Amino acid sequence: MARAEQALNTLGELSAIGVSLAIDDFGTGYSSLSYLKRLPIDTLKIDASFVRDITSDPDDRAITATIIRMAQSLQLTVVAEGVETQEQFEYLRDHGCHQIQGHWLSRPLSAQACTEFLRNGDQRGLKLANA
Repeated sequence: MARAEQALNTLGELSAIGVSLAIDDFGTGYSSLSYLKRLPIDTLKIDASFVRDITSDPDDRAITATIIRMAQSLQLTVVAEGVETQEQFEYLRDHGCHQIQGHWLSRPLSAQACTEFLRNGDQRGLKLANA
């Protein structure tokens, strides 16, 4: 964000032509609440460091639930990164998370294996919140 105005203009132009924008690793590093107001974003991606212990750490549960509620109130799609267990998935689903990423859903796949995975359909009966 060294040239913030130039970045804002470029992101605005991309958004205007229909490109969806996301803030990755939200809640860590340089992510700031002010970006939610200033940037034309569509999606917040919750950093895996918060998801990792949501089933055992009350602070991670509170932070994750708060990010989800805040994003929903701003009409943003919420993606949780690093989902590795059924329990994490259920917590996120129950709190209104729209999408997940992580090894619980699938390990990284080659293009051919990904095509086959998608062709076979949803084998887990996954249902998250409506985006």
